[in-house]
Amino acid sequence: MSFQAYIDNIHSKTGKTPEDFKKLAVKKGFLVKGEIPKTVKATQITDWLKEEFDLGHGHAMAIYATFKGKTS
Repeated sequence: MSFQAYIDNIHSKTGKTPEDFKKLAVKKGFLVKGEIPKTVKATQITDWLKEEFDLGHGHAMAIYATFKGKTS
């Protein structure tokens, strides 16, 4: 599955775009000034996405990748 297919599936399931998730991550303290603080682990973010939005691991990692800027 392509990265874009993951993003499209996430949007279909949640109604949220990567930008929406970034805004929510800022509120949770997972993103500060566009960066993930060193004290925040990937697992914390993926667990949040799995629990709150019922995403699978691969889909949660796709959103995490957008936070890291690794979307190409």
